[in-house]
Amino acid sequence: MTESSTPKSYFVHESSYVDDNVEIGEGTKIWHFSHVQSGSRIGKKCVLGQNVKVGNNVVIGNLVKIQNNVSVYEGVILEDYVFCGPSMVFTNVNNPRSKYPQVGSQFYIRTLVKEGASLGANCTIICGHTIGRFAFIGAGAVVTKDVPDFALVVGNPGKVVGWMSEGGERLSFDSNGLATCSKSGKKYKLEQGIAVEVA
Repeated sequence: MTESSTPKSYFVHESSYVDDNVEIGEGTKIWHFSHVQSGSRIGKKCVLGQNVKVGNNVVIGNLVKIQNNVSVYEGVILEDYVFCGPSMVFTNVNNPRSKYPQVGSQFYIRTLVKEGASLGANCTIICGHTIGRFAFIGAGAVVTKDVPDFALVVGNPGKVVGWMSEGGERLSFDSNGLATCSKSGKKYKLEQGIAVEVA
């Protein structure tokens, strides 16, 4: 295993496996019955819960939280501050067949989850899509297309039903199309029906 910082600067529970050629950032914790596969890079101060699988060559940013029973398959990229709720699902092949296996990086379709996005419990992210910054995917939703920044998505198939602030509050826009997050103080506006942060 390749260490990205001084020895013992991160924690791996004795029941978990970390393959060779893995980078793990300082302060990261990997809990019970998890497996991190070769070529993966995990940032600083991440938390991987029980029974988390990180596939080959996966890239995980800093301060990412992955709850119990999540498999982050090869082809998935998680930027900083992403939250993966319990038992949520990633895929990396669109048309799997056991009789016609598609094994190896050349078959895997990339999924990008941008900074601060939250993926609710039991949601499913169909591969090949981008989840925007600070988007919020509701529990059980099935994402079948790209998700804009700050979008709140629910249902199957997932649909945008509102907008969330960086701080995790649902935004309520006034008659001028403006909203303020009481938690962070950040301001937002609607531009052509899409929420954007006001500089």
